[in-house]
Amino acid sequence: MQINHLKKNIKFQNDYSKKIEIISAILLSGLVFKEYSNNFDLGLKELKRLTENFFDEEGFPVNRNPNDLIKLSKYLILIKECSKDAQSYIPDYLDEIIEKNLTCLASIKTSNNETPLFNGNIEAKIDEYFNYIKSLNYKLNKNKNLVGNIHVLRNKEQNIFFDIGEPPKKNFSNSYQSGPLSFEYFINKNKIITNCGFGSQISKKAELLSRLTSAQSTLCLNDTSVTKFERNKLINSAFGTSIKNNFSVSDSNYNDEKSSVMVTASHDAYEKSFGYIHKRSITILKDNNDLLGSDYLIKKKDKASNVNFSIRFHLYPGISAVQTMGGNNILLQIEKNKSLVFSSDEEKISIEKSIFLGRNKILHNFCIAIHGRINNENKTINWKI
Repeated sequence: MQINHLKKNIKFQNDYSKKIEIISAILLSGLVFKEYSNNFDLGLKELKRLTENFFDEEGFPVNRNPNDLIKLSKYLILIKECSKDAQSYIPDYLDEIIEKNLTCLASIKTSNNETPLFNGNIEAKIDEYFNYIKSLNYKLNKNKNLVGNIHVLRNKEQNIFFDIGEPPKKNFSNSYQSGPLSFEYFINKNKIITNCGFGSQISKKAELLSRLTSAQSTLCLNDTSVTKFERNKLINSAFGTSIKNNFSVSDSNYNDEKSSVMVTASHDAYEKSFGYIHKRSITILKDNNDLLGSDYLIKKKDKASNVNFSIRFHLYPGISAVQTMGGNNILLQIEKNKSLVFSSDEEKISIEKSIFLGRNKILHNFCIAIHGRINNENKTINWKI
């Protein structure tokens, strides 16, 4: 009776992370109860439709949520292993999508055994999952530098995860966070720069706050978010809190050379309202491990004058920050005998209080902020760690 109920109602389920649970139950019922073997065939058809609609060509979820990548890959492996133990048919597409999923997951695995906090993701250790994968003799292919529109920069003990993605389609945007060109920065197993995380496990208000551009380590103009979210209750009941507007990302470029590794990208989310294109460049110098960043505000249209800009660098909870007497440097204490210096010689920088929403509770942390004003002009903001 329960399986029949799932079969009748699966077409009304728009949440793909829940739909994979339903498909798994239908498939397993067909494996366990031979008189209902047609459930297995039905489940395979629904599974094929899901993999075609929910993953891009590289095997990353089209809603751009790393948490869903982990969850769905677990269910896909469960389905394959149970089918194999039952000596049932395993379609080629299932092997292919699992291989792609695991390649994506290995590519964005951080040095502290988690995944970066983009687009609905929360903190969760995945080292045990990787051990489980290896125990089943799944091979993790060579890491890629770009999956799910997340660029990965690696140099010795440093890792940077840089979001160059556009918003997903409305029906896949219920976990989207409006932080184009935001990044997370790791040294060894220490996360230094973070996004605030997704507050869905805390409260509706925390979830709403975590969607704002100011909750990501990127640039804001006039304290506005780059995307607006749907307020219509009927639409939200069907799709979740979906987005209302879109933007484009362009000029993405990645270079890994002998002396440095660099990534750049631009987005036009602020062009319509303020007339500006935002371009960001991040470079790791391989000889001394310095991190160099530049944010460019490029005037395209005469839309607004005296525009305020703010660039936020949210510090991971537990990292202390002290501003030096000169005002242009901030000392970041990671461990007792390990520290970093954040600097921006030509800009006004400050330390602000922030909140971290990546777990099941609100944590207090610090945020480095660069504030300024532009008046119908191009602007370049340089910073360094």
